[in-house]
Amino acid sequence: MTLLGTGDTTGTPTVGCDCETCERAREEGIERTRFSVHVENERLDESLLIDFSPDFRYQFLREDVSIPDAAVVTHVHFDHLDGLGNLFRVVDSLEVYAADETDPQTGRSVAETVAEDYHYLHVIDVCPTTPLEPIHVCGFNVTLVPVEHPPLVCYGVAIEDPITGAKLSISGDTSYNVPERSRAALAEPDLLLADAIVPAHLCDYHPAGGRHEDENGVPRTFGTKHMTREGALALAEDLNADRTRLVHVAHYYPPDEAFEEPLAVDGEQYTI
Repeated sequence: MTLLGTGDTTGTPTVGCDCETCERAREEGIERTRFSVHVENERLDESLLIDFSPDFRYQFLREDVSIPDAAVVTHVHFDHLDGLGNLFRVVDSLEVYAADETDPQTGRSVAETVAEDYHYLHVIDVCPTTPLEPIHVCGFNVTLVPVEHPPLVCYGVAIEDPITGAKLSISGDTSYNVPERSRAALAEPDLLLADAIVPAHLCDYHPAGGRHEDENGVPRTFGTKHMTREGALALAEDLNADRTRLVHVAHYYPPDEAFEEPLAVDGEQYTI
C-alpha cells in the first residue's frame, strides 16, 4: 500500500502559510497532501483506492501507482471526494463503493451524494454499501465502519485479505468516540492508519476545546471531529494494532513534533 496523502484539509505545507512547520516542510521537501490511500493486491494485480483527494492527479503522477480497479469514498467532505473528477478520460469505468445509510444532515447517503453530485461522470458506477457488512472487492474483504465525525456521517474502513489474513484498518476522520461494533471490525490490524490532526496540547486553542480525556486529563478528541495524536495512539492500543501510522495531520504541529514518529508523510509504502 502507498500513502498518497497524509494531510488534513489544507495539507502541509499549506498555501500561503509561512509558519515554521510549513517552512521546514518546504526546505526538506516533505509533503502531506490531502488524504488518500492506494492498496494493491499483488496476487491479483488489482488495486483499491480509498478516497479521492483533490490532489489525485499530482499524487498518482508523483508515486507512479496503478490506476485503481475500484474505490471507496468514506464521506463527502471535499478533501476526501473532490478528486473524483480526475477520472475523466483516465478510466473506462470504475466501481465506487460508498455507504447507503441516510445522513440526517443531508437527507442523502454518501452513495447518493456521490451519484448525484457526479451525475455527469459517466465512467463511475456508484455501489451503495451497507456499513458493517463486508463486501468482496479486488480480492479483499472490505467493510465500511461507522465512526464519529459530526455533523456528517463518516466511515472508517477495514480491508482484509481472506487468503493471507493480512489486515489494514483506517480510522477515517473521527473523534475518539468510535462505537464498539466499529472497534470490533477495525480490531487486530497489521497496520492502522489513524486520524491524528494535532497534539493534545493544542486543544486549548480550539473553540470547543478537547474531550474524551484519559485518566490523566489528556484530551483524545480535538474539538468534536478528529482525534488528537494521543487519542489516535490510545485507539491503536485499544485495537491492538501491530503497527500504526498517524495521518490526516495538520500543519499546526510544532516543527519539533511535526515530523516525528509515528506521524506519516506522503509516499510511505507498506507490505503486509
